[in-house]
Amino acid sequence: MRRSRPSGEILSGDSADVYFARADRILEREGMDPTVTMEVFAREEALLCGMDEAKNLLGHVLADEEHAVVEALDDGDAIAPKEVVLRIQARYRAFGLYETAMLGMLAQSTGWATAAREVVQAAAPDPVISFGARHVHPDIVDVLDYAAIVGGCVGASTPAGARLAGLNPTGTMPHSLVLIFGDTVDAAVAFDRDLEADVPRIVLVDTFKDEAEEALRVAEALGDRLYGIRLDTPSERGRVTADLVHEVRARLDQAGHRAVKIVVSGGLTPDRIRYFKEAGAPVDSFAVGSHISGATPIDFTGDLKEIDGRPIAKRGRIPGRTESPRLRPVRLADWRDGAP
Repeated sequence: MRRSRPSGEILSGDSADVYFARADRILEREGMDPTVTMEVFAREEALLCGMDEAKNLLGHVLADEEHAVVEALDDGDAIAPKEVVLRIQARYRAFGLYETAMLGMLAQSTGWATAAREVVQAAAPDPVISFGARHVHPDIVDVLDYAAIVGGCVGASTPAGARLAGLNPTGTMPHSLVLIFGDTVDAAVAFDRDLEADVPRIVLVDTFKDEAEEALRVAEALGDRLYGIRLDTPSERGRVTADLVHEVRARLDQAGHRAVKIVVSGGLTPDRIRYFKEAGAPVDSFAVGSHISGATPIDFTGDLKEIDGRPIAKRGRIPGRTESPRLRPVRLADWRDGAP
């Protein structure tokens, strides 16, 4: 994951819970700044994500901390409840202000990645593409799509998210394009005529007419250049069904278009995907949006476990470092300009 310097709001502390800024001011005035060990963990099983972004932040805020030590797991690691995913040993005031940001990075991205893993497992071995950008604020769409790819999606619909994961964006065409042209074939021909050759010709076929009819019309018009068709029938028309997929596949095959792929989208969840799989529907890939983008964040907690080498903990927690054999050393210098 290659990200630039953390935003000004993060580095200034403006995005932090205000009590961390107040604690920092009190410690400064009291002349206190002990070396502490903080451990971060989640309370449930999940697929870890957001750690690269947290490392990037720590690489900046601990740049002058010669003796800082950071250990962490990696994006894409499966984690157990209460397993330590990040351990920081440094002067408290060097990083304490950023606890909110680090926990938020991990919570949101881990929630998205874990939800992506759910749909990817349901769809296996067929691929899943992340189509959730429209459900989140545009400033964080790159983080969403990156998390979805960590969760196993083979692609993402936005250039920003795909770029963050080192991929090219994946997409078809919007209904608005077909509506403006007034005919699916006319829109498909323009799509084929005007876009670069390396963009797969995947055409939406549910805008005006019967999906099977439109699929055949588009296949005849584009011939071998047609990579696939996308079915996104709205709920007002009964959504995409397994029977519809079977029919479209049969009609394409009968007309000699066996190579044309079928992509299904529209309100997909693990249960909906399992419905298609159990019905033997010949879906080649699934495009999933709101199940991933609307995932509940995974709750992470940061605990101080040592102060100046002395074991300590809040009541109910065990003082001192937790045995965490999977943690790996982090070279902070490598993360000051993005991932190494």
